[in-house]
Amino acid sequence: MSGKRVLVVDDDSDIREVIQLYLKNNGYSVITAGDGLSAIRLVDECNPDMIILDVMLPELDGFEACQMIRKKSDVPILFLSAKEDDMDKILGLGIGGDDYMTKPFSPVVLVAKVKAHLRRNRILQEKKNDLAEGKSQKFLKFTGLSIDMDSCVVKVENSQISLSTKEYQLLCFLAMRPNHVFSVEQLFEAIWGEEALGDNRTVMVHISNLRKKIEQNPIEPKYIVTVRGLGYKFINL
Repeated sequence: MSGKRVLVVDDDSDIREVIQLYLKNNGYSVITAGDGLSAIRLVDECNPDMIILDVMLPELDGFEACQMIRKKSDVPILFLSAKEDDMDKILGLGIGGDDYMTKPFSPVVLVAKVKAHLRRNRILQEKKNDLAEGKSQKFLKFTGLSIDMDSCVVKVENSQISLSTKEYQLLCFLAMRPNHVFSVEQLFEAIWGEEALGDNRTVMVHISNLRKKIEQNPIEPKYIVTVRGLGYKFINL
């Protein structure tokens, strides 16, 4: 049994019940909410390990709730939406969401995504704990960019920038393997996990968001470049 706590936020009680059933059967503790304001309150009260967040919610929609949660927590957030619009997906990932599923969805795939996100979040937390215990140190420095992998601090021109968990993991993965070309599928498997079975456009959205934060000119990137027809690679400047 995992013991991890998942907050499920959806105004459809049937969907909440189905998700709750599948998560509980996989050993997770589940809290539910039917609107955005209740979700914010439960994040403060219950400190969930992950949030499954519907986009269309009463009181406060999922995007607004995500923005408020991101001010105080880096917990993984998986959006649910009845819309197949790519712009909704881009917006959700751009404001701090880690993943996105379109309704109707497979509960089995949803559980796989939850497992993958929590596993990767645990690995990241273990690295932070190692720092607190005075264990390993790793510092990556490039021209105009530095990554302190112990404290999870990224600086561009000596100014610290804020990255989501997945943006940070993606940057570290590429920066530790400079000049190596990775396909979108390889990056998705490395960061989101082979069990996630998701839409690989997620990688492209995160690459785009990451470039906006670390590149002087995101249209002509110098760190994370596109290798046409193959994927992406990090340039060691």
